Amino acid sequence: MKKAKTYEIFDNFFKLDQRLNKIENLVLINEYRNDLLLAEKCRSTYSKSELAILFYVLMDEGILFFDSSDAKKNRISFQEFLSENFSYRDNEGIQKKITRISRQFSECKGYTYKEKQIKFLDDLIGILMERKRKLENW
Repeated sequence: MKKAKTYEIFDNFFKLDQRLNKIENLVLINEYRNDLLLAEKCRSTYSKSELAILFYVLMDEGILFFDSSDAKKNRISFQEFLSENFSYRDNEGIQKKITRISRQFSECKGYTYKEKQIKFLDDLIGILMERKRKLENW
């Protein structure tokens, strides 16, 4: 009887080890796929909110558009475009893929986050002015 129990224990341990190896392989495959997905996307030094502000301003001012005759469709197209083509920098500085950005776009539409938008635009204007100075002195 002891031999049968010992055999069962080893057999169960071996099966558990195999399952753990399969799980580990799946995790590694998923990490590899995520790395590939990020490698194909345009990376950004901006946070998700900052990317949303940038593209919302470009969209809202009519500089960039997918469908200028349908504001709702245009906004949806922009959100899908960002999700499919960009990654953002999270709080730890790691690139993350954008899964949803509708909340950040909504924040741009309202005036609750007005100060956040003004700060972003001031920073962007500073970058553009520095670029202009470089070109003028070239």
